[in-house]
Amino acid sequence: MAPSVRVVHLGKQYRIGQTRGKVEYRTLRDLLVSGFRRTPQTTIWALQDVSFEIPQGQVVGIIGHNGAGKSTLLKILARVTRPTRGYAELYGRVGSLLEVGTGFHPELTGRENIYLNGAILGMSKKEIDRKFDEIVAFAEVEKFIDTPVKFYSSGMYLRLAFAVAAHLEPEILLVDEVLAVGDAAFQRKCLGKMGDVAREGRTVLFVSHNMSAILHLTQRTLVLQKGRVVFDGPSADAVDFYLASGFRRAGERLWAEEDLPVDTGPFRPLALRVKDAQGRVTDTVRADADFVVEWEYALEAPIRGLRVGIYLLTTRGEYVFTSFDTDDLDLYRRWEERPPGRYVSRCRIPGPWLNEGRYILSVNASVYGVRRYFHEENALSFRVDPTGAVGTQWPERRLGVLRPKLPWEIERVAGEN
Repeated sequence: MAPSVRVVHLGKQYRIGQTRGKVEYRTLRDLLVSGFRRTPQTTIWALQDVSFEIPQGQVVGIIGHNGAGKSTLLKILARVTRPTRGYAELYGRVGSLLEVGTGFHPELTGRENIYLNGAILGMSKKEIDRKFDEIVAFAEVEKFIDTPVKFYSSGMYLRLAFAVAAHLEPEILLVDEVLAVGDAAFQRKCLGKMGDVAREGRTVLFVSHNMSAILHLTQRTLVLQKGRVVFDGPSADAVDFYLASGFRRAGERLWAEEDLPVDTGPFRPLALRVKDAQGRVTDTVRADADFVVEWEYALEAPIRGLRVGIYLLTTRGEYVFTSFDTDDLDLYRRWEERPPGRYVSRCRIPGPWLNEGRYILSVNASVYGVRRYFHEENALSFRVDPTGAVGTQWPERRLGVLRPKLPWEIERVAGEN
């Protein structure tokens, strides 16, 4: 079968270290001097020697840690940026949803943007007319369809952007991790639509940190690591490879300077650890004993309203719970402003609670509603061993994520005298 997407030795290099921030108005003398005294610049390869082919109608997932090159790859395929090396060939019309509102003109109305995007895809007005009502109904923006999109909320922007990308019948659909912006009901709606697109025989490339969505929607998945494809195969095998190989030392995730995005300051993550009841770093905890999740970080300047927290997930991407270090009102008041320094935030998770199996920790440091300093999906993995767990007198595997020891009573209410 002829390929729908063909990528050959693709590479993308970025230059980092340029002066950013306020605009400087420089004299001719300054410019002449700077010509002789060059500022050292560093380059990084976001993608290196990436090659693969995707046949028509295949749905392919792309997974990897932050900075692995996933979004860069889709931007090259969508012709948003040019590769430094290699090339990519795409056979058919391409629809892309790389970030909220991509391809929308803020001064145009929702209606005008639908027709503009359709025209860019090469569709006739009659073809767009046929899809128009379906797009508007899916996006749930009927009342605002003749309002300039610059007045839309981020949720409205996202709904309309996804509806346009999925309904205007591109042969190839590129979707980045943008569904996290929407609410849970809309995410389910989008995933359902992507499933419909796949069943119609169109090619889909889907970047996501949601392992459940990857397993549900895709047949094949590429795992990227530091700009290279390190695994290409069936999605179930790819997810297992990613979860098994993506974590450094057992029970501990250390962040080096080069691992961090440039805009995390003044917050700087240092380490995330799982510790057993005896305080030892481990990747396996007993089901019947308490254990601790410990996040170490540094502040280079004071931050007011900071909260750092964890998301606990199953290996299939299902959320178990979310917890932040200032959920307790007293701690929130005490640490309303954190001065510069080195910190450790610890969370104790009670023992007879989680069922056996492997779990994933994602992390977040933010000031609610103001700024997100750092976020990393799938930062660390650990396993819960069933030794001593509730109900182990029966060899059956208990269903569910939780395995709590609940208070039961047995009362005899009738019987023989």
